[in-house]
Amino acid sequence: MGGAGYPFGPVDEDHLSGSVLEGADVDVAAPAMAAVGAAGAVLGVVMARGRGRPALRSVLLGLAWAQAISFALVIPDYFLIAFVALAPLLLVFAFTGVPGAQGGVGDILYWHRVNLLILFAGGVLWAATALAYQRRTRGTCVHCGRGDRPAAHWTTPDSALRWGRWAVWVACVASLPYELTRVAWYFGYPLGITEDFERMMQDTPGMLEAGLGFAIASLLGGVLTHGLVHRWGTVYPRWIWFKAGKRVPPALAIVPASIVAVALVPAGLMNLRMDLEPGLWAVTLPGLIFVAWGAALGAATLAYHLRRRGICRHCGLGAAEPLPRDDHAGAGASVGGGPPARHRAAD
Repeated sequence: MGGAGYPFGPVDEDHLSGSVLEGADVDVAAPAMAAVGAAGAVLGVVMARGRGRPALRSVLLGLAWAQAISFALVIPDYFLIAFVALAPLLLVFAFTGVPGAQGGVGDILYWHRVNLLILFAGGVLWAATALAYQRRTRGTCVHCGRGDRPAAHWTTPDSALRWGRWAVWVACVASLPYELTRVAWYFGYPLGITEDFERMMQDTPGMLEAGLGFAIASLLGGVLTHGLVHRWGTVYPRWIWFKAGKRVPPALAIVPASIVAVALVPAGLMNLRMDLEPGLWAVTLPGLIFVAWGAALGAATLAYHLRRRGICRHCGLGAAEPLPRDDHAGAGASVGGGPPARHRAAD
């Protein structure tokens, strides 16, 4: 109805983003989003209250998944992954203030970006809604998705470990172009950019340092990604002395890895919409690969979940979580007792 705070009208240059709604006509986008929201409320009530006929079930699931994908993956931009990386610093800046020319945290978390975070959260909630409805109407456990039918072979722990390793390697390789270019820029090598662009970044306080920080965070994330298929991602290693030998809670790996995996995809799709300039290919091309990076990390996280889920506390289905198997082991450890000597030595 003409509110001045609507986030997708014309914005000044300092607050531009890469969202698909950037610069959308308020007279068109606002009523459309209000209609989608109202229809979504009705959709949610229908899904929560009944099963529905097969045809209706397909329509409801299609609409729910469409909203989940649109809100969580298509509409947002790069800020999701930047927010994940900067979250610890933002907590500090809330008390100390933001260093540099920015006036405060509000200069980073202005409404234009906060609204995208809200839409992203809505997309995640729609995905959970769709998945729960899909499982309930299929007659499987809403919490774990298992039912009376035998589990598919690809979901078994051994199979998940095999394809999970491939997913881990794809995720790590996909992140390399971003890491290499940002480290090179910091040390004065204009890899994939022009010398003028390199000088511009050198003259902009904090730009090269921020790129280096993100590259280091990405490298550390790659190390942690390997834990999804290695024994130290399941049982704390010796160098974590206060936890050594204890099992790693699955959520400790699954939750952050899932958040990063989902947040990477919108950043990659944003770069897909940008023009690729031959002389500045390193500005957009490494970000374009974020789509593959996020998909591979998501697959690796799913494989880790399938290996760690054990017996469902709600339906009682599934098998006890097997002891972790080292990548270098052959047949692995049997359930019961303790890890074989070769595992303890490798640890």
